[in-house]
Amino acid sequence: MKIWVDADACPVVIKDILFRAVERAKIELILVANQYIRTPSSRYIKMLQVSAGYDVADNEIVRRLETGDLVITSDIPLASEVLEKGGLALSTRGELYTVDTIKTRLNMRDFMDTLRASGVHTGGPAALSQSDRQAFANHLDRIITGYGQSK
Repeated sequence: MKIWVDADACPVVIKDILFRAVERAKIELILVANQYIRTPSSRYIKMLQVSAGYDVADNEIVRRLETGDLVITSDIPLASEVLEKGGLALSTRGELYTVDTIKTRLNMRDFMDTLRASGVHTGGPAALSQSDRQAFANHLDRIITGYGQSK
């Protein structure tokens, strides 16, 4: 298993959790972004810089993703593609996307886009809370532990 990060919008605190987790578990982590992102020196952590453009990083993740890989993203369409390809998708708030829940999330995203396009101010996402960080760390740990036991 590799862990791919949709890194352009990934909060620093989530990256820090990931950096510690992959060092402990000895799992490869690849941050994909269209700008340079500083990473700690590690044999397990890599940075893949892609060209600027709409969905370039997302498309690169999907192209390189293998069955069983984990993708960290809050991008619902990317999460959907990851699931279709046999990967796991975890949001930065600790929500593990599943085949059962992704369609509802896509529909809600489309509905909110329609509201915004018609001029309705929907506000942005809430700030990342301590409980979001804890949920992320807990889900990540369960995924990594499950991977380690299946090796």
